Amino acid sequence: MDKIAVLIPCYNEEKTIAKVIEDFKKSLPDAIVYVYDNNSSDNTAEIAKKSGAVVRRETQQGKGFVLRRMFREINARCYLLVDGDDTYPAQSAPEMCAEILSGRADMVVGDRLSTTYYKENKRSFHGFGNSLVKFFINKLFASKISDVMTGYRAMSYLFVKSFPVLSRGFEIETEMTIHAVEKKLAVLSVPVEYRDRPEGSVSKLNTFTDGFKVIISIFRLYKNYKPFYFFGILSALLFSIALAFFIPVFITYINTSQVPKFPTLIVCGFSIIASIQCLFSGFILSTANQKNLQDFELRLYDIYKEYLENEKI
Repeated sequence: MDKIAVLIPCYNEEKTIAKVIEDFKKSLPDAIVYVYDNNSSDNTAEIAKKSGAVVRRETQQGKGFVLRRMFREINARCYLLVDGDDTYPAQSAPEMCAEILSGRADMVVGDRLSTTYYKENKRSFHGFGNSLVKFFINKLFASKISDVMTGYRAMSYLFVKSFPVLSRGFEIETEMTIHAVEKKLAVLSVPVEYRDRPEGSVSKLNTFTDGFKVIISIFRLYKNYKPFYFFGILSALLFSIALAFFIPVFITYINTSQVPKFPTLIVCGFSIIASIQCLFSGFILSTANQKNLQDFELRLYDIYKEYLENEKI
């Protein structure tokens, strides 16, 4: 088992990958640097290999697919995930890894938003999107995560081996954050200096397309992790709509003993039935979710046993 594994998912980063590898080798001399090439059309893989990294390949396109393979293939006491675009400082890595190796945290978030991100980032909509996602997650999941979308994280063996990777693309950061929060794993933040991509390096993140996927992912995960609240809100909404349309019909009936808008009354009835179904769906799925949480806690015992066995190897 590696003490520290530096994980660098890459797609066309030939301009920066050599510097990133060199910087992290200096900051973490005991670490093994892994570069996973995701179908790059340039010389990323060749340069990474010459720079001393362990280079592997993931053929399914998307950061989520790359992380799934990384987490499955690599065993380490501490995993340090960083992008290959040279936007994150290697100087913060020892502090982040120390929090994991000491057992104080299962995930350490490299917090860009509290330092230089808004000054260095040249894409204004990216900054707005980061703030919006942070707001949604902290409100919906009652958390205090300082930077949800950062690509700079340190993680424990326990976190990595218990995390089911479901996202394909850049939504993976959101999914990792919510998993840690909902499973009550210890999360710490370390402020890190952020620098924008060097000239000639192009971002693979599409502000609007990937941003929309992230928002959809948040509400999908909210439904899965908080089914009672999700379906409870939907139930209340349907009941309110039914009530709003029913009251005028009822008042007309009281005054005239007639129901001139009979189709409206039928729609109100169906809305109330749907509201009741949503409410009971929330109850049932909440019970199932509680069972999943219990199973997860038991699974942690098995993962910890695997960790101790791997430590001996």
